[in-house]
Amino acid sequence: MANAKASPNLQALPTSPSPAQTLPSDAVLDALKMILLGAPLNEVLTTITRLIEARSEGMLCSISLVDEDGLHLRYGVAENLPQTYRAATDGICIGPNVGSCSAAAYLRQPVFVADILSDPKWVKFRDSAAAAGLRAAWSSPILSHDGKVLGTFDMYYREVRHPGIDEIQLIDYASRIAGIAIERKRAEEKLRQDEQELRQLIDFLPQHVLVLDTGGFLLQANQMMLDYNGHTLEEMQRPGTDERHTRDLHPDDLERARSERRCGLASGVPFEVEKRVRGKDGRYRWFLFRYNPLLNEQGRVKQWYATATDIEILKQTEEKLREDERELRRITDAIPHAIVVQDPSGVPLYANQTTLDYTGLSIEDVVTPGFRERIFHSDDIERLRDERKAGLARGLPFEIEERALRKDGQYRWFLIRYNPLLDETGKVIRWYATGTDIDDRKRNEDRTRNENLALREQIDRDSMFEDIVGSSEALRKVLRQVGKVAHSDSTVLILGETGTGKELIARAIHKRSNRAERAFIGVNCAAIPASLIASELFGHEKGAFTGATQRRLGRFESANGGTIFLDEVGDLPPEIQIALLRVLQEREIERVGSNRPIPVDVRVLAATHRDLNALVAEGKFRQDLFYRLNVVPIEMPSLRDRAPDIPLLVEYFIDRFGKKAGKKLRTIDKKTLKLFQAYGWPGNVRELQNVIERAVILCDGDTFSVDETWLKREPPQVASPRVALNGALLRQEKEMIEAALAESHGRISGPTGAAANLGLPTRTLDSKIKRLRINKYRFKVPQAS
Repeated sequence: MANAKASPNLQALPTSPSPAQTLPSDAVLDALKMILLGAPLNEVLTTITRLIEARSEGMLCSISLVDEDGLHLRYGVAENLPQTYRAATDGICIGPNVGSCSAAAYLRQPVFVADILSDPKWVKFRDSAAAAGLRAAWSSPILSHDGKVLGTFDMYYREVRHPGIDEIQLIDYASRIAGIAIERKRAEEKLRQDEQELRQLIDFLPQHVLVLDTGGFLLQANQMMLDYNGHTLEEMQRPGTDERHTRDLHPDDLERARSERRCGLASGVPFEVEKRVRGKDGRYRWFLFRYNPLLNEQGRVKQWYATATDIEILKQTEEKLREDERELRRITDAIPHAIVVQDPSGVPLYANQTTLDYTGLSIEDVVTPGFRERIFHSDDIERLRDERKAGLARGLPFEIEERALRKDGQYRWFLIRYNPLLDETGKVIRWYATGTDIDDRKRNEDRTRNENLALREQIDRDSMFEDIVGSSEALRKVLRQVGKVAHSDSTVLILGETGTGKELIARAIHKRSNRAERAFIGVNCAAIPASLIASELFGHEKGAFTGATQRRLGRFESANGGTIFLDEVGDLPPEIQIALLRVLQEREIERVGSNRPIPVDVRVLAATHRDLNALVAEGKFRQDLFYRLNVVPIEMPSLRDRAPDIPLLVEYFIDRFGKKAGKKLRTIDKKTLKLFQAYGWPGNVRELQNVIERAVILCDGDTFSVDETWLKREPPQVASPRVALNGALLRQEKEMIEAALAESHGRISGPTGAAANLGLPTRTLDSKIKRLRINKYRFKVPQAS
């Protein structure tokens, strides 16, 4: 008992067996001739089945075709199969277990069943096959050239039978011939259907469609054109074309249209002609004729295809627009906004009087090519070219911001709103661009943007401190001063060694001031090259110097309404000191490259680690600027003077850097803490911070400790003669000041004070007393009770 199977011999067989091996050549040629001559598909398939049946006595053949749903098989030809069997199996579902033909279509390969009664695939139709006397069923899929299943070729026998090699080749070849017939017939039907649909589509197009020969003679015309003219195609093809043109075209368009059409046909390239054509009702309407050539393989014109679009409404609209333009111009001239009327592509056609007054141009200048390049800033034209082009292409209202040149040579920001004017068909026929001066708003936005930028920079910066840490009396004294001075707008000068936290105190003053909601702008005056510091502080105009490609706001303008912190103010060059003095006195600045004063409302906080009194005495710092800055001085104590704060700072930095490094340090080595308290910390808190960060990174356990070699003092060096001389001068200066204080009983100012006796300004003497660490209170005489 044989089961259904795909023949294992197929892989070894030739793909296209010779007809001589299986079928007589004359019979094959007859079948192919029927296909080529377009015989009905049923006749071709019947001929093929008869041809195959003639090769083997007792064989019954059929051809099944895939239904339109792609899921069922229906008989195409089966003239010798019993009627009862055909009725039972017609429309069988395609699947792997539903008979031989269905399995072959599903598996896309031949299926040979030697005994239907014993094969499990035939369970459903076994009785029908037995009743029809069928025992063996062989099926081969019919495939198209692209591998699509078209149907199956089926062979039946009335006895159990296994296929031989010749029979396998026979059914394969029969399937190929049937596939050629089916595919060709379906292609012909599809072509006829497409041609019919194309003709219907062209006839229903809302345009006139014409086909012309190379000389312009009419070959075809769609129904839309024939209905409009009231002529038949035969009438339009008769001799007398010139007379018909004379009758059908408007007299005013006749000569121009003929000339344009004649030149266009001679050119061999697409062209257009606008002309008025008379309809069968005797009225003329405007049409746009578009001519496109069909070229042969040599690139020569073979035919012309022309379409005629009714543009009567467009022409009427254009005429109405021309009538309304003059009235519209009078209206727009009275509007106090800049208005420019543009064509659909954005080319200026008209500008109102406000625009002409602002630019100083004439209407002829506006409509001359290059108007935008003359008026708008080159950076904005380049930046907005694609955005403007896309907006015009969309045909919807849009707006852009760009700078326009005023007749006095100054650029001002404008908001340009584009609004389209549409015709009745929804097509853009004009653009109206209105300009609103937004220069003041843009300046405020620039200032806000700079404030935000500075704020983001400051937030992102890894600052020295995140908070004020400590409780020593020296630090409390400073914080009390901060609390008193914060709410005023007085200038504050913060003095102290490097690394003592001067910027932190400046921020504390700002946060507690009335300006806390505005920007805090920090500037390190020592970090900026002398050639750039003026531009950095006060800004510059475009072209002020090489590389100044656009206007830039300085730090003072960015800090307008807020606070500016000038760190290392003692390093300012002399020329910048003069400009800063003017800012403090006049509250206004001038950008580099401009002589126009700009008022600013800024609180100034300054800081330095240098002795400004000494710099004044040496002529390196202006005395008047020092007085302006030194309104409220705050002296920051060194870490040596804040020894009680060292344990708190150590715990704070260990926690901070431990979190950053992902470490948990639970205890602090006592020896390390004593070492910290004994060390002099010349770099103050910044040095302490760096040492702790280094130790946290290198620490292995949960106990914090440092290598004491990190904190070893440098061995004392033998003083040079110059150093020894400086020391002697300082000792002598200290002795002279102490003698004067003793004589004045500790009083510094006043006619009998030590400053008057020494011939020094009071502030200078006070600074020297602090620098030389003289206790002036020990010279005061107690008052009698």
